[in-house]
Amino acid sequence: MTGKINLTDYQYHLPEERIARYGLPQRDQARLLVYHRGRIDHHRFNQLPHILPADATLFFNNTKVISARLYFQRKTGALIEIFLLNPATAGVSVYDTLSASDRVTYQCTIGNLKKWKDGELLQAHLTVKEHDLLLQARLLDRSARLVEFSWDNREITFGDILDQIGHTPLPPYLKRPDEPQDKQRYQTVYSKKPGAVAAPTAGLHFTETTLQELRDRGIAMQELTLHVSAGTFQPIKVDDISEHPMHREEVIVSRENIRALMEAPYPVAVGTTAMRTLESLYWYGVLLQQKPGIHFHITKDFPYHQTTDLPDLQQVCQTLLDEMDRQGVEKLHGTTEIFIYPGYRFRVCRGLVTNFHLPGSTLILLVAAFVGDDWRQIYNSALQQGYRFLSFGDSSLLLT
Repeated sequence: MTGKINLTDYQYHLPEERIARYGLPQRDQARLLVYHRGRIDHHRFNQLPHILPADATLFFNNTKVISARLYFQRKTGALIEIFLLNPATAGVSVYDTLSASDRVTYQCTIGNLKKWKDGELLQAHLTVKEHDLLLQARLLDRSARLVEFSWDNREITFGDILDQIGHTPLPPYLKRPDEPQDKQRYQTVYSKKPGAVAAPTAGLHFTETTLQELRDRGIAMQELTLHVSAGTFQPIKVDDISEHPMHREEVIVSRENIRALMEAPYPVAVGTTAMRTLESLYWYGVLLQQKPGIHFHITKDFPYHQTTDLPDLQQVCQTLLDEMDRQGVEKLHGTTEIFIYPGYRFRVCRGLVTNFHLPGSTLILLVAAFVGDDWRQIYNSALQQGYRFLSFGDSSLLLT
């Protein structure tokens, strides 16, 4: 285990005017800071295919943001905001809840909670795909913020309902309501698997043109899935960061992903979510070697309690493939709470594409773990050069 982290060492001054409230009209015209072993250069994002190492393999998170913010009006007129976080039923995946056709239960954050009385049903009359229905929300557990949603038309799924009345779950630091354009703009062009309540924002800069240029230059690309939780925005409020409660996120990795990882000379994660997925995958292989057949779940501190005598990536990948053979599956489904902060030793990733993150956040700690004390040099340079910050801001390519 590493020594105690002083969170004040990972703060910096971020002026409000440097926070990008909207994405650029042309995604790939964002700026790109390139860091490689102490050197910093400045480019445009559309130059990425020409900057990446020729032997790089990019790993993208293909999760798709759902319209996770719902509004209900009480009979008194008070507005209740319900923000979906995670399915609350054990063993039920995000896919299962979105496919449900009668009721689901979610852990949520709730705006105006004090005005939602115990036993009170919130209701909304809807027309979805030309079907009329009554949607009801019931508060099951006030302290745990558990909400059951039910509706009276089995032709309609919960995913259909969210598409119809849900709002784009923009990060709170943007300090603006969502707008119609956000449904498309707060989404990567390669998003496929609905389930995230926050975008994997490093991917927002890619366009179809950029992706095609990567293919033309022979850069290998893989898609895996981590359904991003709103916990990614949760600030650290404790002096000892090891006590910070990490969010659990659903992970899906294919046999093709693992085989590509075995052969990848230079794995590059597109975003912190892809990085957490890849590093979690390594630790699941280690866990399987210790406890054959164990379910895929990585706790936040598991990596910090392991010995230095650990298997290499190829051995771990083979263990994962063997487990898939044993189960007779083509994909591994699991969850992770991995917490990457300074002192962590990376087992998979050699490069990272990522935006510029909030001061004192878990994401800053991840970046600092990856590049060491140079993180401050990187951020100072971005501030001096006028970069735009946070979800809709500019990008960086960090290479080790």
